[in-house]
Amino acid sequence: MQVVSVAEARKGLKSLIDSVVFDNETVVIHRRAKESVAVISLSEFNALKETEYLLGNRANADRLAEGIRQIQAGRGVKRELAE
Repeated sequence: MQVVSVAEARKGLKSLIDSVVFDNETVVIHRRAKESVAVISLSEFNALKETEYLLGNRANADRLAEGIRQIQAGRGVKRELAE
């Protein structure tokens, strides 16, 4: 994780964005006397939101956990995905 000031982020915005996207780097922009912010790629943000959605419902989270236990116990079934 990279931490930069607002001034550094402003000065090197393009390289900062490239680092976030191409290197899958999280960049924290530190703001004096205010809360810092984290910059992540859109794909990382979407993955976090999907995980939040999938685990946000207790029944769904339990079902996913049971599936993981089954896979770890060697009881998984390999299937082809339909197009």
